[in-house]
Amino acid sequence: MPLVGCDDRGVDDHQTSPFLLSAAHRRFLSEAREVAGERFTSVRGGASDGRVNRRLIAELADCGLLPRLFPAAAGGSREGTVSALDLCLLREGIAQESTEAETALALQGLGGYPILQSGSPATVKRWIPEVAQGRAVPAFALTEPNAGSDAASLELTAEPDGDGYRLTGQKKWISNAPEADVYVVFARTTAGAGARGVTAFVVEGDAPGLSGQALDLVSHHPIGAIELEGVAVSRDSVLGEVDGGFRVAMGTLDLFRPSVGAFAVGMAQAALDAAAEHARSRRAFDKELREFQAVSHQLAEMATRTEAARLLVYAAATAYDRGERVTKASAMAKLFATEAAQFVVDAAIQIHGASGLQKGHLLEHLYRDVRATRIYEGTSEIQREIIARELYR
Repeated sequence: MPLVGCDDRGVDDHQTSPFLLSAAHRRFLSEAREVAGERFTSVRGGASDGRVNRRLIAELADCGLLPRLFPAAAGGSREGTVSALDLCLLREGIAQESTEAETALALQGLGGYPILQSGSPATVKRWIPEVAQGRAVPAFALTEPNAGSDAASLELTAEPDGDGYRLTGQKKWISNAPEADVYVVFARTTAGAGARGVTAFVVEGDAPGLSGQALDLVSHHPIGAIELEGVAVSRDSVLGEVDGGFRVAMGTLDLFRPSVGAFAVGMAQAALDAAAEHARSRRAFDKELREFQAVSHQLAEMATRTEAARLLVYAAATAYDRGERVTKASAMAKLFATEAAQFVVDAAIQIHGASGLQKGHLLEHLYRDVRATRIYEGTSEIQREIIARELYR
């Protein structure tokens, strides 16, 4: 099913907020969810647990979802630059049907966008059409064993070597590692300079001296560690400017951080839908569960938090698209949405009882997947630090 453009007119959707959304945007969200529901059941289980699901990524491209992240001029299908709101709608809609598909799409964007935004014309031409069409898997390699939230403390070094550099060090908790075809690696080029001494490089996945291993998480997420032992890169591999890598990283994260909240909203909505249906169909003591005040009030709280999270996400994305400063809005959206989703999924399991914990149940799956959202792309604690700091700007 082709996705409409946002200049089209569509129908309303009872699960979308009318605030900040046009009819076309509401239709776009509805169709993203419909496409996900129709297409991705056939590719579930196509890869072993915790491995990159290349069949799924190809399916995301084939059904038209993945190319929507990239401009047509760079091999995608979008006219003009990416819209943060469209990105959020895609992630929210897909997440309600398949968290694996949602994550695969998001990681293609997260790994590809530093190249698109900061790469040379030749680098963009080499990689972005392949990423947009699902033929190449990228990875955003920022985190290290001793540098997670404190990204300015990176230790992986880039030493000048002739007309290029030699990269030496480790990265850990990197999505799509160690199977990625291309890595955006952030390395220290100036010692003692903190965030001002980091440079971003494009490194091919089969580069001599690059090795890695997969890591196991509670959720079946493709993630791993890589080690670079004197990996040679040319000066053409630099993204942006030397010592300007932190700007490259933040430029990507500013775009994608609100959409982490959208992913969380999608999971919360799926859990809320499941809980509401269970409370209607399940009977105890000669009445439906929803007739118990303890259950009905819990459902009301779940619905309220989900909608509040949705509004924060849409507001942050819309502000980004208007060119406004979104540091505080993005942090609020990411913080509230991920915390709300954790609450909603947990409450949905409580309403279901033991059945919600059974392996293979939707809620058991969501319970494993939702936890990581409060950690990656800035923990909840870091988001609170950002918000507090912004209050005093």
